[in-house]
Formats: sequence, structure tokens, C-alpha cells
Amino acid sequence: MLKYNRIFVIVLDSLGIGAMPNAHLYGDEGCDTLGHIDPNMPGFQIPNLAKMGLTRLHPLTNVKTPDQLIGRWARLFEASVGKDTMTGHWEMMGLYITKPFQTFTETGFPDDLIRELEKRTGHKIIGNKSASGTEILEELAEQEIATGNMIVYTSADSVLQICGNEETFGLDELYRCCEIARELTMRDEWKVGRVIARPYIGKKKGEFKRTANRHDYALKPYGRTILDVMKENGLDVIGVGKIRDIFDGEGITETHKSKSSVHGMEQTIELQDKDFHGLCFTNLVDFDALWGHRRDPVGYGRELEKFDVNLGKFLSRMKETDLLMITADHGTDPTFKGTDHTKEIVPLLMYSPSMKESGGLEDQKSFAVTGATIAENFGLQMPEGTIGESLLGKIAGH
Repeated sequence: MLKYNRIFVIVLDSLGIGAMPNAHLYGDEGCDTLGHIDPNMPGFQIPNLAKMGLTRLHPLTNVKTPDQLIGRWARLFEASVGKDTMTGHWEMMGLYITKPFQTFTETGFPDDLIRELEKRTGHKIIGNKSASGTEILEELAEQEIATGNMIVYTSADSVLQICGNEETFGLDELYRCCEIARELTMRDEWKVGRVIARPYIGKKKGEFKRTANRHDYALKPYGRTILDVMKENGLDVIGVGKIRDIFDGEGITETHKSKSSVHGMEQTIELQDKDFHGLCFTNLVDFDALWGHRRDPVGYGRELEKFDVNLGKFLSRMKETDLLMITADHGTDPTFKGTDHTKEIVPLLMYSPSMKESGGLEDQKSFAVTGATIAENFGLQMPEGTIGESLLGKIAGH
């Protein structure tokens, strides 16, 4: 049976394609990220995604399905509880999450946590609400610089974020405070997926800029994933974007930070020139962070068009022994109420130049088919306690 030497998994962070059957449990009935972007995008140009079967999975008004299609495609239903980045990615690689991560989007962090964090760090906390990173700096950075207070905020993700001016607060002090916050938020009632240090520079409104010295303090995956097994067996596991942070480095052999989703895709294209054996795992976060959470369907649509241009470049450079898998980790419907993620079905688009046929596959009951397919391809066993059934035998050319 033909085996792929290299597998590229590209996660279009938050590209849901319709509400999950249990979306009502999350207050997400009627959500549809892709379906609600489409009406806002007359002349929507995503020809490469369309020819890979995206419009077969979700018919669109402004994008026609081409006559010639390539690859295999399927709808993936999330098995785990929750609708966040870590849950989605961890399930892709085999973990079944039964308890969702804590979010504090609507309320801010509890008083008990804030008081304990103030006591342990020695800084009075300001902010304590859900906000975008740029907005919170415009609102509170001058106060932080003047007083030594500490900006703490969250988002729709399971995160606690701390801002610190690199000149007045100091990077070492920012990292120290984040380490304390990580320790405190290991408690079940306060447990968040990540604590993030958000350093910035500038002295007054209009000048503040976040720097590249961000540092994530993530939870380790609750168990071993296929990434760990690959690394143990001498295979390459290359993370692009925030993959390393999502898995807290577990199972990763090489990492590339991205400045944007366009940059992340450019990095992935550059890695096509690298003679590696294993997995290139890419997360493109701007769909979620810049457009989904900010409820901007046009910005989201335009980001998809930019991705599609680079997808065309990627497809043209693929080798016969490469496999591409494009998927998502949850939804973030930019037309929906609030600013939270949405509980959605996600697409799986698969292509290799060696595929002999194209066509749709049946719906899959977990995101973990991705990891299971990778495992079978490289002749590995999924770790004990993981989920997922391989699709390798259903891909044409095998």
C-alpha cells in the first residue's frame, strides 16, 4: 500500500460549516461560520477550496462548485465536550476531552482569584474583563505605566492574559507574574487552558505595540497523542503558528512562529522544500482572532481569499508522496451573538497528487480521524485511551 512520506495538516482556525446537533447545549443553535460569511462576500473567490470539495460539504450562494474536483472530503463532528482551540486540536490528535476548559468571557475572573494574584505578585490588577489586546492597551496602558498596576484580561478562549510594558514593567517581572498566574489557575475552579504574557512597548495612546516576546504557559495535554508517538519513533513533527503552544511542546520536534496567517501559510509553503519525513502541523489563527471574535464576516471572507491564493501555490508544489489535510478546530460565526466560539461541524479536505479518484466520504464522529490516519500511514499505534478511526484505506490510491 502506498504510504505518504510527508503529511501536511493545515487548521483554518474556527472555520465551522454549521451547527453541531448538540449546539443548543452551548446556546449556539443556528450558528454557521462559513454559511454566514458567504452572503457578505459577493464575488467570493475561493476556487482552490471549492475544487477540494468545500462547497460539496457546504453549498454556497457566491461560490460555484467546479466541474473538476480533486481529493476526498468529509464532515467531522466533535466528540469532546467544549468548543475551544485546545479541545479541537487535542481531539484531532486522539484525545477525548470530557470536561471543558474554564472561560471567563462574560464575567471576568472571580474576586478570589484576583485577590490571590494581587497578593502573590504585589501588583494591583486593572482590567479583568474580556477585551482585544489592542483595545485594552489603549484603555489602560498609560495607567499601568504610571502606577505599576498590572493589566489582566481574557477573551472568548480559555485564557488569562497579562500585559506588561517592556521598559517600565519589565519582561522578567511579567514572566514571573505569569508563572504565578499559571500556578493559581491549575485549580479546577479557575483552570484555564493558557496563561499568556503580552509584552508591549510605547509610552502613550496611539503608540502602544505588542512585541514578539509573548510567552504562553499552556496546560500539557491530558494524555499522550500521536505526536508523542511520532517523535518517539524518530519522525519529524514540525509545528507552524501556535501548534507548539497548544500542545505545550509535547511531541513537537521543530517549531516556526508566525506573524500572521498569511505568513504561516508562506512558512508552510517554504517547508515543502524541506526533505522531512513525518508531519507539518500548521495553525492559521487570524480567521478566529482577527475576524471571528471581532464579528467581521467580510474580513473573514477576505482572509479566506488570501489563504486560497496561497493554497493554489501549495497544491502546485506538492509531491506524489505528500498528503494535504485541511480542517478546523471549532467555529466562530462572525454574525452570531456575543464574541464566543460556536459549536460547529468542521470540514476535512484531503488531497495528494497520487490520488486516483475524488469524492465525498461519510460523516465522521470525531476530529480524531486526522490523527488516526496519520498513525496508520506511518505504521504506528495510537496511544492507549485515544479515539479515532483512520481514513487511509478510503483515500483513492491506497
